[in-house]
Amino acid sequence: MEATQTPTASGFEGAGAVSLLGRAVTLGDSVLARLTFLPPLLTRIMLGYGFYMTGTGKFRYFENTVEFFSGLGIPFPTLNAGLVASMETFGGIALILGLGTRFFSAGLSITMVVALLTADRADFLSSWLPSSDNVPADITAFVYLLFLLWLLVSGAGAVSLDRLLGRVFRLPSFRTRLSSGN
Repeated sequence: MEATQTPTASGFEGAGAVSLLGRAVTLGDSVLARLTFLPPLLTRIMLGYGFYMTGTGKFRYFENTVEFFSGLGIPFPTLNAGLVASMETFGGIALILGLGTRFFSAGLSITMVVALLTADRADFLSSWLPSSDNVPADITAFVYLLFLLWLLVSGAGAVSLDRLLGRVFRLPSFRTRLSSGN
């Protein structure tokens, strides 16, 4: 036994245990650093697929969508149904690919805010009450909005067409532009 270690009921205390813990933390950091591409990729795929499915559903049952929008008091229901269905369908595909992620995240965020102010309003507001059976995380539009805002701020991530096109055309990243003051 080394002079710096003293036996205890749970093992050894001292420099050896600290060194082992330090190596474990370093290994954990190294593994996690290699996986940073996963959260934005999986978030984009999940959101993109969800939006694609709801957008194509709005097109498939367009008259029902117009009627629903009209019942919510949304102005120009036919025009807005077409705009939302298009944004969800094409925005969903773009999110999956990581193409124009910030643009489509902003546009889809607007649709989620409108959903929270209209179709989901009562459920969303009551979800904040202590007496509610639901919590805000039970409201899909709110959860989607939070993920979209994260993508809007953080970008598409390493595995995306945004990143590939940025490299091909030597475009500065959003973070680079922020740090340079441009």
